[in-house]
Amino acid sequence: MDEPLATLERELGALRDAWSQAMPAFGSIPGNAQGELEQMGDPGLVRVTDGLASLRRGVDALLARAAAEVARRSGPEFGELGLAKAQGFHNAGRLVAASTGASRSDAARLIAVGSATRTRESFVGERMPPRRPHVASALARSAISLEAASAITTMLDRVALRADAGMVEVAEAALTDLAERAPLELLVRGIREAEARLDADGVEPREEQLREERSLTLREDRHGVVHLHARLDPETAAPVKAAVEALVGDALRRRDPLPGEPRPVVDDRRSIPQMQADALAAIARHALGCETTLTPLAKTTVVVRVDLDTLVAGLGDARIDGLDQPISAATARRLAADAELIPAVLGGPSLPLDLGRAARLFTRAQRLALGERDGGCACCGQNVGYVEAHHIRWWERDTGPTDLANGVLLCSFCHHLIHREGWEIRAESGAIWFIPPAHVDPDRVPRLGGRARFEVQMTDAA
Repeated sequence: MDEPLATLERELGALRDAWSQAMPAFGSIPGNAQGELEQMGDPGLVRVTDGLASLRRGVDALLARAAAEVARRSGPEFGELGLAKAQGFHNAGRLVAASTGASRSDAARLIAVGSATRTRESFVGERMPPRRPHVASALARSAISLEAASAITTMLDRVALRADAGMVEVAEAALTDLAERAPLELLVRGIREAEARLDADGVEPREEQLREERSLTLREDRHGVVHLHARLDPETAAPVKAAVEALVGDALRRRDPLPGEPRPVVDDRRSIPQMQADALAAIARHALGCETTLTPLAKTTVVVRVDLDTLVAGLGDARIDGLDQPISAATARRLAADAELIPAVLGGPSLPLDLGRAARLFTRAQRLALGERDGGCACCGQNVGYVEAHHIRWWERDTGPTDLANGVLLCSFCHHLIHREGWEIRAESGAIWFIPPAHVDPDRVPRLGGRARFEVQMTDAA
């Protein structure tokens, strides 16, 4: 095992190398950090940023260990002789907060992660592995962030008393693997999915609690601005979110048309929050008058994705497109009367999912099926409300067919980025892969996209 500072020394050495290599070979002017960073080329700056991030992860991992040791020495069994009180603090959290300059909640997170990943000692003095060994290993390698470690350990501790111990460890390993290759936002999706599987009986009570906590408040401030604050459970929020995103998505597509499509006469310079406010107002006006049809809403539905066995038996959980929080099978069955369900569940072979060259635009059924694989924008993870189905092999240039295997869901930003920068897309064995151009990655290593990026594989090896 490495000495405590060995990992940090390696990370610091790698950072020094990246920094020196990023500086111009000739004409560089040594100076302060900002001056040197400004002289770096784009690839070098990215490598330096990666090196700094890796070093930070290593420092955070050791800081969590130190915070946990402070907490151990400040335990109630030490009384007034405990470390924190001897140093003039009420508890370990306040001591750590003072040392780091962080908030008490941040200090508590450091202590919690450190306690979950430190080796333990039995009653007879024997060394035992950490409570969360997979997270501990990843932290020691600077492979995951403190935030990711906290999110994983917090959920596992929450369900530990109700879930099978073996499956808890399987989930820990799967989530740690996910944390090493996915951003925190996608990890959070995986954590919610894993929690629903580990604590299936807890989905319905959590759902009921969220439903009881729903609220909407409106108030006008002294400047005449009306403030809306809503807390909505998934079932209540689903149609609201779908409707707002449909109107915003339509506005974004019209603002940024594809090649060959007409540009708007007047540029739409609204921000996303402004678009969402206008969308909510448009929906309300439509509901009050109902004299005209909001075209984007005419083809908008709440999409519930559920296994057939779950739908029939009423056991398990389901998902609403665009929301991470699982819903119970009972709610899925209730929504089934009103919401569109993906063809894989309620459709079948009769749905025409391959159109060849007979039609250029993907059908609604095709977009729903692609949503099961891609989970939103297959590249960045943007919500399904802001994406469109596009041809992997272009319709005109490559004479690509309008078939399911040749489709991919992309938001407008990623679609234009891929065309502009020369990224390649491949769909293989139900997964979608993005191959970066050489100027982004000289080795052109494929990057996994779609729902597979945040899926948690929790197959019990036993």
